[in-house]
Amino acid sequence: MTTVLVCGAGGRMGREVVNAVWQDSELQLVGAVDVSNAGMPVAEIVNNDDCQVVIMDDLQAALEATSPDVVVDFTSPKVVFENAKTTLQHGTNIVIGTTGLTADERDALAKIASEKRVGVLVAPNFSLGAVLLMQASELMAKYFPNAEIIELHHNQKYDAPSGTARLTAEKIAKARTQAPALDKTQESLVGARGGVVEDVHIHSVRLPGYVAHQEVLFGGTGEIVTLRHDSLDRKSFMPGVLLACKKISQFPGLTYGLEHYLG
Repeated sequence: MTTVLVCGAGGRMGREVVNAVWQDSELQLVGAVDVSNAGMPVAEIVNNDDCQVVIMDDLQAALEATSPDVVVDFTSPKVVFENAKTTLQHGTNIVIGTTGLTADERDALAKIASEKRVGVLVAPNFSLGAVLLMQASELMAKYFPNAEIIELHHNQKYDAPSGTARLTAEKIAKARTQAPALDKTQESLVGARGGVVEDVHIHSVRLPGYVAHQEVLFGGTGEIVTLRHDSLDRKSFMPGVLLACKKISQFPGLTYGLEHYLG
């Protein structure tokens, strides 16, 4: 039985994680942290009075009180780095679904994780379908070097482009066996072609009603290929989160991307 503490337990994703962990027979929910919902009985989230967990507002205190095997963090870019440092320095594995960590911050966490001999997973996307789409994009890029990404999310998302889109672009760039064709388009409106990551254009849409969606478009000689994934409910991320909780102890150090846990 793997014991789990959820950080950001009162948020939209945090509540889904709490429910998913509570219902999984191989996991045990032992703690919850959320500064905006401190004192709330988790029984209200899982709709089960058997749950005795109460949300706390201090991660360090929660770690000391519960000694979990793994922390799952779905908080905000403002606090995720400090949360991760606190967790790793306590000698506890952490699964991070919060966006916003920089490369330098990931490097710093990797160093702590190695010193403490624990695991940290930073995953831009926990949807198994989205992860498989990224892997398919790598394969396509070997033969179709010209690619662009359109990602669509709800208008409350913190960042643009999404971490998934960034990682997809990086994977496409790394997998290419030839350079993309020269782009001769001149923007008459700055930003019309979107942002660029590793020579891959990314277009971000933010509108109410969306959850998480991504298209990867490949152009070739006389043909185009479009790969698309749609998360229609936040529950689509839960199988990946649960998988990460169960496997993270097998992956000491820092792992970037859930795909490394598949297979």
